[in-house]
Amino acid sequence: MTEDATGERLRRWRLVLGGDTADGTGHTLSGQDAAIDGALTALYGRGDNLATGRERAGGLGASAPSVARWLGDIRTYFPTSVVQVMQRDAIDRLGLGTLLLEPEMLEAVEADVHLVGTLLSLTKAMPETTRETAREVVRKVVEDLEKRLATRTRATLTGALDRGARVRRPRHSDIDWNRTVAANLRHYLPEHGTVVPERLVGYGRASRAVKKEVVLCVDQSGSMASSVVYASVFGAVLASMRAVATRLVVFDTEVADLTECLDDPVDVLFATRLGGGTDINRALAYCQSRITRPADTVVVLISDLYEGGIRDEMLKRVAAIKASGAQFVSLLALSDEGAPAYDREHAAALAALGAPAFACTPDLFPEVMAAAIEKRPLPIPDAGAAGPDSLR
Repeated sequence: MTEDATGERLRRWRLVLGGDTADGTGHTLSGQDAAIDGALTALYGRGDNLATGRERAGGLGASAPSVARWLGDIRTYFPTSVVQVMQRDAIDRLGLGTLLLEPEMLEAVEADVHLVGTLLSLTKAMPETTRETAREVVRKVVEDLEKRLATRTRATLTGALDRGARVRRPRHSDIDWNRTVAANLRHYLPEHGTVVPERLVGYGRASRAVKKEVVLCVDQSGSMASSVVYASVFGAVLASMRAVATRLVVFDTEVADLTECLDDPVDVLFATRLGGGTDINRALAYCQSRITRPADTVVVLISDLYEGGIRDEMLKRVAAIKASGAQFVSLLALSDEGAPAYDREHAAALAALGAPAFACTPDLFPEVMAAAIEKRPLPIPDAGAAGPDSLR
């Protein structure tokens, strides 16, 4: 190994090990490396130093200016994805949540879904001078999510709605040629190299009538913050589709119907109140009372299933919704992180009713909704369903 390669390896180990000394590497840091080390030490420097048995120094203190400088430093030295992780760690490890109530702090942070969840949990304590800045931060994240998710969601669900409206005597512009050819393969004429389409299969013409109703029933307990953010964005996208009537219901021990706010998902988010208990049965009872066309309705429950209400009544409610002809989808989370901690007993009970609970990423959600609309098996991720077999 060359001297340069050895030096680079020691440099990397020194950055990993941290501490005031060289931690046995014999390598000291200077310049930008020392600044990077200082930014990491400020956040991760507390704890026992395994090499010396001493407690490491460090920390950001309670000063907003020093935190603002630190936020600027990490945005200089690390890519956005790393910055977001470090911000979340700073909020969790060093209790910096209250500093986010200051406008200058909000302007300095790298906004993401997790930051939005933190801000929503602080809304009650947020001074009026900070509220507008917080709304702008939340709006930026929401707009970025809509750009990422809206086009594909509309295209996927429009296709699912069209496939549910097949006609046998379509106009020429409405013919589904792929399905028409497949349906007439027995009429293939090899001497002419063509298929005689004796039966045409086409799409139903788009209409202004509502074809499907979707009810999003979202747990707003503290652990579901990211799911609440994504559900609000998807709710707004679905509400913008003429053929889908969308209702958004959030709940803890109380139930709030936020359907009237769906024109602006930011308004939806600031109308939520993260934290508190959970009464799934009460929320489902409300949703059930609003179903008018069961055969054309999809109910999506997004919850970690820690029921604080009446468990048996909750399960009876799910069974009744399914028996009415409505489709029922149970998501443990709607986020990029995968399944959170959840009530496995309740998940197994739902699976026994034919409603397996699973975590769903935002990218998969349009496919899940399309499958529910078409009444075909849901695209459950491998090992993602919380059924009886997965709980052993």
